[in-house]
Amino acid sequence: MDDVIIAILRSATPLVYVTLAGVIAQRAGIWHLGLEGLMIAGACATILGTVLTGSIFSALLIAMVICIVASILFWFVVEKLKANQIIAGLGLTGLGLGGTTLAVESIFGSQAAVTAPSGLPRLGAMFGAYGTLSILVLLMPLFVFAVWVLLCRTRFGLRLSAAGEHPFAARSVGVNPGRMRLIALMIGGVLCALGGAELASGSLQFFSQNMTAGRGFMAFAAVIFGAGHPIGATFAALFFAIVGAIGIRAQLVFGERVPHDLLLALPYLATVFGIWLSARLRGGVKAVTGFGELRDS
Repeated sequence: MDDVIIAILRSATPLVYVTLAGVIAQRAGIWHLGLEGLMIAGACATILGTVLTGSIFSALLIAMVICIVASILFWFVVEKLKANQIIAGLGLTGLGLGGTTLAVESIFGSQAAVTAPSGLPRLGAMFGAYGTLSILVLLMPLFVFAVWVLLCRTRFGLRLSAAGEHPFAARSVGVNPGRMRLIALMIGGVLCALGGAELASGSLQFFSQNMTAGRGFMAFAAVIFGAGHPIGATFAALFFAIVGAIGIRAQLVFGERVPHDLLLALPYLATVFGIWLSARLRGGVKAVTGFGELRDS
């Protein structure tokens, strides 16, 4: 049983961090389809930073800076150049996927997987069987609680929601919607860096091309499934992680009796099911109220 829980936590933790980034962006009025690109950038920067500097903490700082800069670029394209946020988000994902491959090839001369000499700090023997998990797994519930407090119990969260839903009304009371979106995307950049770091350095300690394997889009689906609420989106991310862990266990139990590709596809099938169920329960996925105002402001 412990093995199953550990597998779920390892799978869910990076997904939850990136999902929280999507929730914050959604509150600011942005459907963030660039989560995949930021996540893989964070994963790549963490491993390469560890290899080049020898320090996981320096690598984490580098990953955060890169994801923040990419988030600022995304904000500039959407806010200042008035680009469609969906297309800009997909462009950011393409930039992350292609840029990380280019970075690895430029530094090491090949596209082979890069292994780091060390990973994130572990919980240690005092946690028993769970001691092999990274410190970010332990901090994950605290981040969920912090984002919930930030969005639902602070003046900043109220202003962020106003900037996302009714930018003109927010501007009339002195709130700058563009600035609020910038702050939201920068916070999301930090969370995506942590998610990518956990994926690449939490237990694996290596980076390979396209290793996020659509997790950023799964996080985006979790935002929709969770109705843009940090707690609901977190449970949606956990649901996807549980389905993924079940798929891994099923491979061991059923062996060749069930097609291997079908079991690997279970998390993605669950993602599609989650979006369908969300649409059925809420009468369809509605666009952010302020989307039109975002284009015209």
